[in-house]
Amino acid sequence: MQLKLFPVYDASSATKFNMSEVRRIFGKFTSWGISDNDLFGPYELISFPLMGFYKDENDNSPSPGLSKGALAGIVLGTIAGAVTLSAVVTLLILGVYMRKYHSISRRHHLSKASIKIDGVKDFTFEEMAMATNNFNGSTLVGQGGYGQVYEGILADGTVVAIKRAREGSLQGETEFLTEIELLSRLHHRNLVSLIGYCDEEGEQMLVYEFMSNGTLRDHLSVKSEEPLSFAMRLTIALGSAKGILYLHTEADPPIFHRDIKASNILLDSKYTAKVADFGLSRLAPVPDIEGVVPAHVSTVVKGTPGYLDPEYFLTYKLTDKSDVYSLGVVFLELLTGMQPISHGKNIVREVNAMYQSGMIFSIIDRRMRSYPSKCVVRFLTMALKCCEEETDARPSIAEVVRELESIWHMMPDSDIRSVAPMVTDAEKVVTTPSSSSTEKIPYASFDISGGELVSGVVPTITPR
Repeated sequence: MQLKLFPVYDASSATKFNMSEVRRIFGKFTSWGISDNDLFGPYELISFPLMGFYKDENDNSPSPGLSKGALAGIVLGTIAGAVTLSAVVTLLILGVYMRKYHSISRRHHLSKASIKIDGVKDFTFEEMAMATNNFNGSTLVGQGGYGQVYEGILADGTVVAIKRAREGSLQGETEFLTEIELLSRLHHRNLVSLIGYCDEEGEQMLVYEFMSNGTLRDHLSVKSEEPLSFAMRLTIALGSAKGILYLHTEADPPIFHRDIKASNILLDSKYTAKVADFGLSRLAPVPDIEGVVPAHVSTVVKGTPGYLDPEYFLTYKLTDKSDVYSLGVVFLELLTGMQPISHGKNIVREVNAMYQSGMIFSIIDRRMRSYPSKCVVRFLTMALKCCEEETDARPSIAEVVRELESIWHMMPDSDIRSVAPMVTDAEKVVTTPSSSSTEKIPYASFDISGGELVSGVVPTITPR
């Protein structure tokens, strides 16, 4: 270990050690005044060089005054250092060789596996570079622990999103291959479509359909220039839930997403919500010999802090209700605009506390302006049920979808019409009620709050 010592900077006093202090420090190390413990030691002082000012200022450096013990320590330390250095160099050489071997092995393994995947194109690195103008910074649209996301234009004119993993990223070979294999057979309007991948020259890239309105998290940020109305947020919540419902009930075999969060819900040009990033997904349990389906998958805990199911975190048992919990946190984000964890505060605990105290509207995102109060309360109640600590207390994803559709039917006609251009015909069939059956709901505005919403009374309490 190389240890460099500097005096504490103080503008009102000297910024250098005096020579008596230098000698005191030197004596501290040569006299072995620092005892060994379980964390470090034993150690030897190999050298004590004086640099810069100290070397020029004093010719009587303490180094000539080394004791015989110190000199013996220096000799032994030098020999040990030489042996250690030789071992390190050898390991580095072996490490370089093994990395090259694993890189070749990984590409060989992936190429063999991907040959069996239909409908997914294998792009060359050159095609990816051309699509992004050699990964020009102007095409960068996002980044995270895995690397960067670029907007690209393929040779046929198709606009795509290219997720390029950087070396040493959080997304490894397993996650890369998992996402290719899963997305190649998942087809739903509320799931992001995989177009292809690139695995050349040590690069890992996934090519998706381009989502022009970015992530849901972007639109909930205070920096967003166009805040989402409650009707739009409800539509996004319903679309996200339907995507997860497809994964849990219609995919063959079913899939647990395991990393649902606002930054993994993308919005297209019509604000249709699509669930993305399946790198951490796991296949749901399959029936055993006797036809019994296990209730969970035992696996190491992976996901994003703030969205993790607490029971999964404690027991390592991943279930469909783990996705329901994470989606419930997203719903709370939609209603409040808050981050899952911010300044040490957890969104579930914060919202629960306000809910219990009857101050629901004080935490509703002020940027939503006016909204139907009964719909908001019902949405918030359902979101908190999704975030129950005990798995059995949470609704299934099918129940979540039914409740969201029921809330949509409660929405006033004017709100439904305001988002109609953003909803496809398939969505309208499910959610648009006739005007005769629509209950007219009183509105709550961003500048009022209510603690007795169940009784329909809206007291004038100023929110935060």
